Amino acid sequence: MTARVSPGLPRSFQASPGLLQASPVSSRTRTTDMESKQQQQVHFRLKRTKREWRPLEERSCTDLPWFLLFTLFCVGMGSVCAYTVVTGGAARLVMGYDSYGNTCGRPNQHLDQVPLSGLDHTDRNFVFFLDPCNIDIVQRKIKSLALCVSLCPPQVLHTYQDLKRFAMVNGSELCSYELAGHKYPAVPERFSKCPKLPVPPSKPLPLFNRCTPLDLACYTKFAQAVVTFVSDDSFLHRVIAGVVASKEVIVGLCLLALVLSMILMVIIRYISAVLVWILTSLAVLASLGGTGVLWWFYVDHRLHGNDTHTKVTEEEEEESSRPDANQTLLVYAIAASVFTVILLLLMLFMRKRVALAIALFHVAGKVFIHLPLLTLQPFITFLLLLLFWLYWVLVLLFLGTSGEPVHNEETGLTEFRLTGPLEYLTWYHAVGLVWITEFILACQQMTVAGAVVTYYFTRDKKRLPAWPIVHAALRLLRYHVGTVAKGSFIITLVKVPRLMLIYVSRQLKGKENACARCVLKSCICCLWCLEKCLNYLNQNAYAATAINSTSFCTSARDAFVLLVENALRVATVNAIGDLVLFLGKILVVTTTAFAGVLLLNARRDYAEWLLPLVIVCLFAFLAAHCFLSVFEMVVDVLFLCFAIDTKYNDGTPGKEFFMDKALMEFVESSRRLERVAGRGRSRVKATSSEGAEMKPMAGGSGSSSA
Repeated sequence: MTARVSPGLPRSFQASPGLLQASPVSSRTRTTDMESKQQQQVHFRLKRTKREWRPLEERSCTDLPWFLLFTLFCVGMGSVCAYTVVTGGAARLVMGYDSYGNTCGRPNQHLDQVPLSGLDHTDRNFVFFLDPCNIDIVQRKIKSLALCVSLCPPQVLHTYQDLKRFAMVNGSELCSYELAGHKYPAVPERFSKCPKLPVPPSKPLPLFNRCTPLDLACYTKFAQAVVTFVSDDSFLHRVIAGVVASKEVIVGLCLLALVLSMILMVIIRYISAVLVWILTSLAVLASLGGTGVLWWFYVDHRLHGNDTHTKVTEEEEEESSRPDANQTLLVYAIAASVFTVILLLLMLFMRKRVALAIALFHVAGKVFIHLPLLTLQPFITFLLLLLFWLYWVLVLLFLGTSGEPVHNEETGLTEFRLTGPLEYLTWYHAVGLVWITEFILACQQMTVAGAVVTYYFTRDKKRLPAWPIVHAALRLLRYHVGTVAKGSFIITLVKVPRLMLIYVSRQLKGKENACARCVLKSCICCLWCLEKCLNYLNQNAYAATAINSTSFCTSARDAFVLLVENALRVATVNAIGDLVLFLGKILVVTTTAFAGVLLLNARRDYAEWLLPLVIVCLFAFLAAHCFLSVFEMVVDVLFLCFAIDTKYNDGTPGKEFFMDKALMEFVESSRRLERVAGRGRSRVKATSSEGAEMKPMAGGSGSSSA
């Protein structure tokens, strides 16, 4: 019996069986639609949050809490300086103060239990030391009574009568305040409270109103206070005289070192390939030659031993010891052979990565041509560091003249010292030296990384910004100060304990036992290695931040993953890069030293030109290190960009490479080698599979015949 069909309903709902079957289908459809929508939303979120490893135009502030923390720390550093200014420490340092706690050039308040304090020194603007050459070598300070005077003696004063005449004519009394100027020749206290005769001529020090002797002998004492291991005053005198006489040549040679370093940054891409392959060839030839010589010694020793069996008893006794010598030479020869084989295998397997290092050096040279302001980066960083160091030293000196007046029982002089909790201001100031110095260096790394990233990920180099290095610096100041502060603070956490351990080790030198000395040296070495590793990781983290605008920890994790994935490449590039850059530094130093020898030797009036030459060589090495360290940063950032480029792009439409032509040639050559190796492996697999198929056929025929 058929059911009646209602013409007004849809066909799927015209019968009750159809109705019962249609309901679950529609519910499944709705469920599937909801799941697909959820999957689309998740996919959209993942797509939106996925980092594309390209420089982002729209950025956001990273590590904002660390920016606030660093700002508060800098405010604290400024507060330390403000404290020294308010409490009079700055005025005492700049204007000078005498041994009784009186500041020169102004009225003073009386200090309890300090005689001759509270004097009005409005007309006495200069500090005069009775014995300026009496240096305490251990404490590095002048052990002399200091007075406020109105004029420094411009000429030599030989007698106390000259002191009286100088006081009467100029109104500047050079003896202690309780002695009248007209009584200098007759007063009994003149031997202890008047300057040591003869009084050398002096002139005021600029900015700091101290009467500075014009005699070089005093500067020899100052140098001896710093270099305590030199006891020959005449040698120091000649050395200082040589430095003063050759100052023009020193300045000229320092400028030559700067110019050579800048030129080397540009031309190193042309000589890097030659240097690398020459050094590689020399290493291989030296290893082969050393191995061959050792085997030749071994064979010659055995032949000589077999041919010299004599009938003399002494020679027979000597012959009994020959097997030991033969065995030793055999061990040496085998060890050298193993080393040579390992070296040849490394050269064989690392040759492609050596080519990558050379290509990176070539591209780094192009970066400096397109971004010429990178050559000025060391100057800017050095200027910022110099200004901060001057400020830091100035505030440290302010702290040395701040605090409460303390009467020194040994010397009878009045000194100012920080007491109680204020003593920690010096420690706070010391930590600030390390953190802010590392912050300035990290800003250089971030700025260089931002400029190189912009260069690398710009396909058309003609469309680069007008000043990429300036854009990178402004981007850093606007968005990434917190990231740089965090990275530099991590380095500070490692460097401060290492410096403290070095200080403890020097203080305990000769007093600790061998075990304690070994533990201290081991801890210092471990902290140094950790600091170097963190520096390298921080540099790559800054590059990742310059690309993705991510926080420090996220950038460090991403950079670390990329470095681990390219560990062999990293090792090769760093090893070869460090070797080439070290040779570049040696080239700058030797060239500057050669020019210095020619110039200094041509002028025979120099009494001693060894120290000027040492100063020039040290400056040349520092200049080359500063400039080539920027070059090394560029190479490291280029390598990170190259690793990102090869990981996320393959050269197909839509995934084109960003890399330079030199790196593209390296990638193409690597792919050709991989294709050749792949064909060889496929042929081997095909041959082995054919052999595997032949075996059952042979077995089948044998069984059938049986």
